Amino acid sequence: MSSNEQIDPSNSADDVEKGTSTSTSGLPHDPLASSSKIPTRDVTIPILSTPPQNRFFTFTARIENLFGLEARGIHRVLPAEQTAKTTLSFLQIVVLWFSINTAPQNITLASLGTGVYGLGFVDATLCSVFGAVVGALPVAYTAGWGPWSGNRTLICARFTMGWWPVKFCVILNLVILLGYSMIDAVVAGQMLSAVSPNGSLSVEVGIVVSAVLTFTVTTFGIKIFHHYERFAWIPQTFVLLILAGTAGPKFDIHSKSTVEGSTLAGNRLSFFSICLSAAITYAPIAADFFVYCDPKIASRWKFFAATLLGLSLSFTFTFVIGAGLASGITNNSSWEAAGAGSGALIVAGFESLGGFGQFCSVIAALGLIANMVPPTYSCGIDFQVLGRYPAMVPRFLWNTFGVVVFTVCALAGRNDLSEIFTNFLSLMGYWVVLWIVITLEEEFLFRRRKNPTFVWSDWDKQEKLPLGIAAFVAFCVGWVGAILCMSQYYFIGPLAKMVGSEGGDMGNYVGFAWAGLVYPGLRWWELRRFRR
Repeated sequence: MSSNEQIDPSNSADDVEKGTSTSTSGLPHDPLASSSKIPTRDVTIPILSTPPQNRFFTFTARIENLFGLEARGIHRVLPAEQTAKTTLSFLQIVVLWFSINTAPQNITLASLGTGVYGLGFVDATLCSVFGAVVGALPVAYTAGWGPWSGNRTLICARFTMGWWPVKFCVILNLVILLGYSMIDAVVAGQMLSAVSPNGSLSVEVGIVVSAVLTFTVTTFGIKIFHHYERFAWIPQTFVLLILAGTAGPKFDIHSKSTVEGSTLAGNRLSFFSICLSAAITYAPIAADFFVYCDPKIASRWKFFAATLLGLSLSFTFTFVIGAGLASGITNNSSWEAAGAGSGALIVAGFESLGGFGQFCSVIAALGLIANMVPPTYSCGIDFQVLGRYPAMVPRFLWNTFGVVVFTVCALAGRNDLSEIFTNFLSLMGYWVVLWIVITLEEEFLFRRRKNPTFVWSDWDKQEKLPLGIAAFVAFCVGWVGAILCMSQYYFIGPLAKMVGSEGGDMGNYVGFAWAGLVYPGLRWWELRRFRR
């Protein structure tokens, strides 16, 4: 990414889309101003604007200018601001996703295939890897919206879900973002505690350390975010390769599943769904990181291919290690003591290296920050989508609030990580699947022949966006289908019970099908009745 992440106002004074010229001088710091009037300065250069209209805006503007924080929240990045200097190459996009996702929590997730579902090494590896690749496809699709629209991901969702229904999606997405950050913080805390002498560093302290470091990166905004992720993958890949080399000989790659028949089929399906959900939940934030890229240089197909490649490589790398560690638990007492689904299992994998292994464990734990940064950054944006008054709160304050929330939740749930994994990931993946099928049908059935396909400048014009009746009804119908076919610790749907003794999680697939069947007819009626 170019060092000039934000564009100088001299390059963006003219809105090429509207053919109008606007001046940004003398504007108050009002986040609710129209997008064509939003200052588009380089936030790394302190430039004090005209004093805002009240003390709150005065204070936040001074903070942003003093520390060079990213001021832009949900406001659209205009075409004139998307330049070659702010556009990522194919390799940079691959590296970004690889860096974000090459994290120990994926190793921990893959270990649940054996620890929770009783799958052998081959079953756990195949279900996890292919589940993640399928889940990465929607992420690759939404990532290209950033350059194409100049809008953040859930602002783009207004064009399919409508002004009001999208707020429900935002709430669900905030649960995902804060939930994932919480999981990462717990894993980091467990690893830092396990590597400390006699556990002298508590899990709680490790959680707080990871949260503070994440806050530091995300508060400054997209420029620091890209710089951090550009290099974070290097030490992480190095230590995970060492882990594979030192622990690999203890993997039991010939281990067999401990369940059989229809129960084996159901557990394979459930674990596949969990890993699919782990990947697909990037979809509602994928465009957030690429809004400054020039669509004339970085096409949607380029973003699709690069995103899919980066995620597939990182998931495969970490999932194979995780499945391998879990397969060796029965033959290794220290691994068994650590347990599957725990960050301590990764530390145990380094034990044969002594002090150097402890050093590698610390590097791996700190590598979780690269995975915590994207959801924490995006939650600061998504809070602003909830309404007029939330949009008035600057991004960095929402970012701070999000860090506090997931830190408190991590401290409270630090002893129940495996249950959080198995129950949280699949449930949160359901809504993303429903939103994706509605979005695909809106674009390819109803918008494809229009020119332009979407009028992205209408992002903040409620009267020009769909009412969302069709989308909301289809979403609800799909959710009913997902509930009937879900298989979680606390509830197994009547249809899911038909698969094996422990049920099989089919919520993603049935929900996708039901919402996809209902939406086209309702959307045809909505367009005919309301003309939008």
